[in-house]
Amino acid sequence: MDNKAISKIFKLCSQLMELHNENPFRTKAMASASFKLDKLPFRIDDASLEELSAQPGIGKSTAEKAKEVAQNGTFRELDELLANTPSGVVEMLTIKGLGPKKVQIIWQDLAIENVGELLYACNENRLVEAKGFGLKTQEEIKKSIEFSISNQGWFLYAKVLSQADAFYAVLKTHFPASLLSFTGDFRRKCEVLSTVDLLISESIEAVEKFLGDYTLVEKTENSLEIIDDLGFTFKVFSTNINDFYRDLILSTGSTAHLDLLFNILPDLPSLSSEEAIYRNLRLDYIEPELREGLDEIERAQHHTLPQLIQFKDLKGTLHNHSTYSDGVHTLEQMALHCKNTLGLEYLGICDHSRTAVYANGLSIERLEEQWKEIASLNEKLAPFKIFKGIESDILSDGSLDYPEEVLAKFDFVVASVHSNLKMDEEKATARLIKAIENPYTTILGHPTGRLLLSRSGYPLDYKKIIDACAANKVVIEINANPLRLDLDWRWHRYAVEKGVLLSINPDAHRTEGLLDMQYGIFVAQKGGLEAKNCLNTYSLTAISDYFTNRKFL
Repeated sequence: MDNKAISKIFKLCSQLMELHNENPFRTKAMASASFKLDKLPFRIDDASLEELSAQPGIGKSTAEKAKEVAQNGTFRELDELLANTPSGVVEMLTIKGLGPKKVQIIWQDLAIENVGELLYACNENRLVEAKGFGLKTQEEIKKSIEFSISNQGWFLYAKVLSQADAFYAVLKTHFPASLLSFTGDFRRKCEVLSTVDLLISESIEAVEKFLGDYTLVEKTENSLEIIDDLGFTFKVFSTNINDFYRDLILSTGSTAHLDLLFNILPDLPSLSSEEAIYRNLRLDYIEPELREGLDEIERAQHHTLPQLIQFKDLKGTLHNHSTYSDGVHTLEQMALHCKNTLGLEYLGICDHSRTAVYANGLSIERLEEQWKEIASLNEKLAPFKIFKGIESDILSDGSLDYPEEVLAKFDFVVASVHSNLKMDEEKATARLIKAIENPYTTILGHPTGRLLLSRSGYPLDYKKIIDACAANKVVIEINANPLRLDLDWRWHRYAVEKGVLLSINPDAHRTEGLLDMQYGIFVAQKGGLEAKNCLNTYSLTAISDYFTNRKFL
């Protein structure tokens, strides 16, 4: 281990000491030792204890720790601090712009324990009101986290979309006569992916020459892998114009989907379109999003493929936040954006409930204030309507926030888990089922609590949860925030089979966040969802009736 690596271990120890409010003099001494060890003119692991102890500012205690680190990679004091610090909190210390004092506030005051939760908190505008933070700091932290995630080699579909479109446009402009298409995971709209793949009817040599300014990772006879200046990885596959559509099917479908195709015909024909090739196999055309090797081949044979939901099918948006809790924009601004910019018929406002103190959750008194404003805005904006909703915390025992007499006054209730995420599967499932059985629960919000690329959802028995929603007429949310996309698309079919409605909810904390519904549409399409199975495709009249009738179940 070189001196710089040893120095970083000492720096980490000093940061953790500050984080845990250790003696400030000892903390500064540890930080000073880190600096001096890095500047030594010889390698620590080659020096004797006596030689190391003799260096200015380095005593015997520091020298012993340094030798221990050189041999073992750590030392006792650091191990004790690490044992008392969640690994996600330690990771936060590596984020540009976050020192121990800020991390301490994030951890202890906001109850955030990992980088994924922190990124989501930035998206929810929760850092702005914390001591020592502001909007500028929050945005800088968000950018640093996103950059760190991108360097891990995996990307959220939503984060790479604009860059992918730009890359496609560059290729299409330079090779206007060539056939060109996205393919692979990106074309299937997978929620996370490591590369953006494209297929072009052009020689790989011509493509390489044109993309000479990009960083080359790998080149084969028929493919080229490059990285752009933002760290995104692109793979360009080459084919000829005659085989383009056959190769597009071969490069788009998952392995499981292709295996099912090969069971019908081992060698796919080269025809003039994908539709023609599927038709040659006596199959209806299968949309790229569905090519995952589930039931799409059987349904294509029997002409029962779903008519996939589209963004234009959405008539309104549910589960959104305003400045009443932790949103960026006011209730009126959110409503006007929905009405005038998106052309929607209604907005469901679901600010956080009172238990969510970290998100400025609403007291009963502030609820009354919000309801008065909703009534006033509904008169002003008619026929557009704002529905009185709440994102009620599901407490540890499965009960909902607020007493029943308050819950009864909402038009609808989104019940969500935001705390105590470390239950085992049995307890977590029982907790959700109790909330689902609450007569005031309308929608189960982001069921697993996952944050893609950052935090896996808590373990659940999905079938029991979906079955409980079916039995209690509870809608399940497809949380469209790109970090969540929860309920996972792999369970959409089962929910629909059980007669459960889904709702594509942006969980928007600002007007721009309302457009996240598009990402919810993408995963709903992967799940085979049709418009008739989605609550917020209902017209204003239909959803008003639904909420009214729901109260009398």
